[in-house]
Amino acid sequence: GWSGQPLASWGSRLGAYLIDALILLIPAVVLTLIVVAIAAGSDTGAIVTGILGFLAYLVVVLAYAPLLMARQGANNGQTWGKQMMSIRAVRDNGQPMSFGWAALREVAVKGLAVWIASSIIPLIPWFLNFFWPLWDDENQALHDKIVSTHVVRA
Repeated sequence: GWSGQPLASWGSRLGAYLIDALILLIPAVVLTLIVVAIAAGSDTGAIVTGILGFLAYLVVVLAYAPLLMARQGANNGQTWGKQMMSIRAVRDNGQPMSFGWAALREVAVKGLAVWIASSIIPLIPWFLNFFWPLWDDENQALHDKIVSTHVVRA
């Protein structure tokens, strides 16, 4: 079993997830308002702005968690949502969370792999990954098990 820091509850993980989702929603709303404002003046400008805005938002979404979680010191392993909920993701081997490990955990496994699996079997992989900590002895989600991490109280 896990013998490190006390494990984070599922509720605190959910809270962090919702805070991070709201933080990422703000740039989406701002970009949408910009595209709508430009669309009122020019169809071509709106299309170009929409495409560029979408690409910029995609970069923000993909970089948000890895950049924040790779911070050195007390905030290592934390997004702003995790930080507000006083929890952090830690690697089982005790090494600090690096950009590469955070990208593997958050983008490749938690995002891309679950999304691909959910496109084959709708919703079930997402549901299992999200709710797995509720019945797991070590409060790990499936993505935690794959990349050997735990979410602990900070």
